[in-house]
Amino acid sequence: MTPVRLLLAAAGIALLILLVVGLTQLHSSTATPTVKLSLAQMRAQLAGSSGPLAALHDQASELLPGGLGALRARLATLRGRPIVINKWASWCAPCRAEFGAFQHVSLALGHSVAFLGIDSGDASRADAAAFLRTLPVSYPSYYDASGQAGLAITDSTFTPVTVFYDRNGNDYIHQGPYASAAKLEADVRRYALDG
Repeated sequence: MTPVRLLLAAAGIALLILLVVGLTQLHSSTATPTVKLSLAQMRAQLAGSSGPLAALHDQASELLPGGLGALRARLATLRGRPIVINKWASWCAPCRAEFGAFQHVSLALGHSVAFLGIDSGDASRADAAAFLRTLPVSYPSYYDASGQAGLAITDSTFTPVTVFYDRNGNDYIHQGPYASAAKLEADVRRYALDG
């Protein structure tokens, strides 16, 4: 092997090592572990929430029908409250990665903030339901196979997207996943609670 090829091979190996180490550190430093609570334990932790929020907790991890019409009707019952809507899909790797953050924050702030999901663009309701069984959350999601509800609410075809509404109905849209519960909670406080 010539010295130039040897140098290029060494540089390539060094770059690969740096990439692997960097990705490992990024994942381990930002990942939020999933909550190991049952749905009953989640509901118990959120007991005492007001009527509309208690109704959400009663439907924890359910996949609700009705699409955009049903979602808009639910939003009308929550008017005047802080709301967080997360658009996700079971096939979406970044959505899966951020679900631990939504588990944590929806439990921590679920007494004062309404959390909802939109399962947008999943071709199979069964896949979405299986995903919610493996990563349960303390709030329901609306099944949106066509993606129309997700597009109407988030103004985006991408997934994941999170929409925050403050008590006055002002919204803020966050494109992309949340790497940690701390970052998600900071945005909930900034855009939904303090807005």
